[in-house]
Amino acid sequence: MKITVNGTAEETAAMTLDALLIEQGYGEAKVATALNENFIPAALRPEQRLSSGDRVEIVAPRQGG
Repeated sequence: MKITVNGTAEETAAMTLDALLIEQGYGEAKVATALNENFIPAALRPEQRLSSGDRVEIVAPRQGG
C-alpha cells in the first residue's frame, strides 16, 4: 500500500504501525510516532492498523548540543 513516512511517499507491506517501524529499520528503538497527525503511544502500535494514504511521522531523539 502507499503511505507517506516523514514526508516521503513510500510503498509498504506493513499492516500495523509496529510492523512499519521494523520495516523502516527502527526495531525496538525509542521513537515517537504519529499517524495522520495523531500521537500513537508505543503500547498501541502493534494494534494500530495502517491504511493506504496514511501519513506517518517517526521522530527519534537526538543527542548532542
